[in-house]
Amino acid sequence: MSSRITLFLLLPLLTAPARAGEQNEGTPQAHQPPALTRQVSLHFKRHNFQALCYDSIGCTVVYNGHPQVRQAEDKPSPPKPAGDNDKAWGSTELGIRNFPQPAEVRWKSKDGTTHEASVDIGRIFKEELIWHAVPEDEMTDFHAGPVAGAPDVYLEVDDRTIRVYMAMFIPTRNEQIPGNKDSNFRKDVFLVWHRTY
Repeated sequence: MSSRITLFLLLPLLTAPARAGEQNEGTPQAHQPPALTRQVSLHFKRHNFQALCYDSIGCTVVYNGHPQVRQAEDKPSPPKPAGDNDKAWGSTELGIRNFPQPAEVRWKSKDGTTHEASVDIGRIFKEELIWHAVPEDEMTDFHAGPVAGAPDVYLEVDDRTIRVYMAMFIPTRNEQIPGNKDSNFRKDVFLVWHRTY
């Protein structure tokens, strides 16, 4: 069989789309911010950080020269809680200047496979844009000048997947929960980047 015929027969296999669940594995996936993020540009020069580990074993995360999570080699992490658990996330390190060296992550997935990853937070947020979904006329004057303040950056290890999120506390002119006078703010959590290992 000639090489031209062989190539013709193999071409559909080489160009076939990946099966469901395979196309993202091993490839970093960057997400797009909400349209309002670019329409109402808020920038940051410092950020807060927290790392969280779920469904993993011996999870360790080092960022900005400090261990953010350090678990014993054989210690399992619980599964990620269902529901809106991310609304309770805080930050373990505040006011980090943009940007230190990448976060170094070491862990075992549930099946016992060892993983190591270097997650470049500076590259993920190279535009220094705060992700948000608040119209300008709904914001109160909570900042002055080109820099809005320090958003929260979260790095989550969940079995074989690492996800990076951003959230920013933005005061609003109106109550976000009608009748609740303490709800005049938004702090939406956005998935910015993920990779499955």
